[in-house]
Amino acid sequence: MKSGWTHTLIDDAAKTPQTQTFHALGTSIVLTVYGTTSADILTASQQLVDQYEDQLTVNRVDSEVMAINHAAGETAIQVSDSTFSLVKLALTASLEDSGFNAAIGPLVKQWQIGFAGAHVPSKESIQAAMTLIDPHKIVLDEEQHSVLLQEAGMELDLGAIAKGYIADRIRDLWRAHGVISGIINLGGNLLFVGDAPARVDKMWRIGVQDPWAQRGAPLATVILPECSAVTSGIYERHLDVDGQAYHHIIDSRTGYPFETRLESVTIFSRHSVIGEIESTRLFFDQAADEQWLVAHPDCYGAVFVSQDHKLTSVGFKQQVDGSLILASNEV
Repeated sequence: MKSGWTHTLIDDAAKTPQTQTFHALGTSIVLTVYGTTSADILTASQQLVDQYEDQLTVNRVDSEVMAINHAAGETAIQVSDSTFSLVKLALTASLEDSGFNAAIGPLVKQWQIGFAGAHVPSKESIQAAMTLIDPHKIVLDEEQHSVLLQEAGMELDLGAIAKGYIADRIRDLWRAHGVISGIINLGGNLLFVGDAPARVDKMWRIGVQDPWAQRGAPLATVILPECSAVTSGIYERHLDVDGQAYHHIIDSRTGYPFETRLESVTIFSRHSVIGEIESTRLFFDQAADEQWLVAHPDCYGAVFVSQDHKLTSVGFKQQVDGSLILASNEV
């Protein structure tokens, strides 16, 4: 009896969450850990988020990224190891011409969709901004850990990759402190750590947002072990002008919101920063096949939702109850 009672206490502790909610990175952040009665790790996690926001934000006058932007066309700026590594990863993805562009800042600022002052810019303004978004003009110095934007007016914007990077760093912190299970939610960018509590199979149930329903209502449920879920979609941030809706995903090849048949694409991957890059890539590709999975072994699969309400997936198979599981047995 005593042994069973002890195991019950341990099981209950493992299933009991500690949660911290706060505002950072321009969104509401919710961090949840299981298996501990102390909130110290959550406090440390919030401090880590604040530290990275101080380094990476473009929504304040001062940050490491803004120092790079202020010096555009003039001088290289030496930055911290973490900022340099993230810029390097963003630049590599940008040079693949996959829709991801870390130099897109001037163009995004012309539209400002999702922010006060959003408007449809003039063709002249768009054309002027297009001359300042060439990622080939971002120069990195590995020895000095410095970043140079070669033309005045260029702006680095890591918003499309920063949340994933920060989520991965929070997971590193949790693992170092022995957190056995938890959920990192950076405004919808999700990272599931360890085994799912209260599940016999230890697998997480992850909802794919229904774009036409209230937030939190799933169109499908994916069953996976520890993973990240990142979505690129057009259903939340719009600018409506004269009966026409403009979404916030700007195509750096045209200067206008990307014309697409998709409503969203959700990437399930081992690392959140990879999910950020690949969700953008596949949103612009508008499809994927098994070869994409072969080329990206850090990804479990992708779920596409089209504007005509159809759902397709790569890497998953549907169960009788409608949920999606891995098509292969590899985890």
